[in-house]
Amino acid sequence: MKRFLSGMLCILLILTCLPGCGQETQEGLGNGWEPIDSMELLYAQCFSVDYYQEGYKLISIQDGGRFLVVPEGKEVPRGIARDIVPLYQPLNRIYLAATSAMCLFDALERLDAIRLSGTRQDGWYVESAVQAMERGDILYAGKYNEPDYEMILDNHCDLAVESTMIGHASDVKEKLETLKIPVLVDHSSTEPHPLGRTEWIRLYAALLNEEEKAEQVFQEQVKHLTDVADAEPTGKTVVFFHISSSGFVVTRRTGDYVSKMIELAGGKYAFDNLGDPDKVGSTVTVEMETFYNVAKDADYVIYNSTIGGEIKDMEEFLGLSDVLKNFKAVKNGNVWCTSRNMFQEAMKLGQMIADFHEMLTSTDPNLTQLTYMYKLQ
Repeated sequence: MKRFLSGMLCILLILTCLPGCGQETQEGLGNGWEPIDSMELLYAQCFSVDYYQEGYKLISIQDGGRFLVVPEGKEVPRGIARDIVPLYQPLNRIYLAATSAMCLFDALERLDAIRLSGTRQDGWYVESAVQAMERGDILYAGKYNEPDYEMILDNHCDLAVESTMIGHASDVKEKLETLKIPVLVDHSSTEPHPLGRTEWIRLYAALLNEEEKAEQVFQEQVKHLTDVADAEPTGKTVVFFHISSSGFVVTRRTGDYVSKMIELAGGKYAFDNLGDPDKVGSTVTVEMETFYNVAKDADYVIYNSTIGGEIKDMEEFLGLSDVLKNFKAVKNGNVWCTSRNMFQEAMKLGQMIADFHEMLTSTDPNLTQLTYMYKLQ
């Protein structure tokens, strides 16, 4: 009996010390404080924000940790759970390695909060970011997997915002945390709804006390979606792709956010079952023959021309591959190109859905230019 009780005691002790048990996984702050309010999210499912007394905010990210935003001049409350990382306001020396988040800071008019970039100046399509780097307000501090730790420390970085790509460079995350630099991983790319990506502006607003501004600009994108939400499906099929320098077609996985935007706009993504739905990646590389068998009959082609350089006209487009001339969309004059890097335009996904809808429904033969696309002549 004693041996049995001793064994049970050992098991209980082990369970108490396991990661995910005890204080580390308590809901809330773990110190008895109760939230006085919570952010009501419309589409985002990968984060939450709870508001506490005296201006404290708890940000919880799916598979990405928990962070307590500490108001300027205040201390971390006693007794909070040990897994919670404090972020001290004002946060104005951020190292931004999550490229898709730049447009969200820009929409908040708070690029002043970013001091360091993981993308060089010539890699940005966000004009305000380009200008900020030209002025020296934002400095290049190395890409996400090769950051300049010395520069990061010299600039007193108070937060590193990383994309999920940091999972391929876990040693970098560990190094930053060893240097006492909090690391927040942006999981917007895993949001199931396109506007879930856009709604991450509300998380960054919570860091900067810009919730009112975020609500305003986010609702503008929601309106674009609601304006087309009640429209009948057009039945028109669409393909979205670009051709790599090696001649392979890079298209979108069925069910990714671009294919969902096409469907929300009233179209039908031409590929019913392309790619592994259990994988996070949004693109699928296929041989031209495989792509051609489906894409040749699509009603509309959207070419992602910002990857390898914008396509000027139909002649240049047809020069990419001999088989393109046989596409139904080419014969009917329904070939469109993206005019900006969509990955860096997460703040405008509602507008992009509206563009897709207008492309699919307009009867104007002179329509050649939309906000984020242009028609090849």
